[in-house]
Amino acid sequence: MSGVSRKDRIKNSRIRGSLQVRDITDKLQEGRLRWYGHVLRKPADYVGNRCLAMPPPPGPGKRGRPKRRWIDVVRDDMRVNGLEARDAKDRAKWRRLGRKADPGHRGESQGSNRDGH
Repeated sequence: MSGVSRKDRIKNSRIRGSLQVRDITDKLQEGRLRWYGHVLRKPADYVGNRCLAMPPPPGPGKRGRPKRRWIDVVRDDMRVNGLEARDAKDRAKWRRLGRKADPGHRGESQGSNRDGH
């Protein structure tokens, strides 16, 4: 694809920079925020919203630090990108602030889809 092999001993960050590809963590963050915004725009009785509203199981938890839940990661993603739950209603704002993993789409108009139509 890029003509580089492991024998060349080039750092991944340099290869990603030359190919204009972001880190995979950025792409994962974008996907989480996209799905969360999709669920927030659905009606309150949608199964995804009902699952997000479920309280943790009753009783004492296990010893030590609590496990990191998916919603905790999404809240951190929202904080880093300057998003709030009420911003999900404004799709353009949610998409603009949540998208950072695809540098080729930065300057595109909001009305175009993946096929360019």
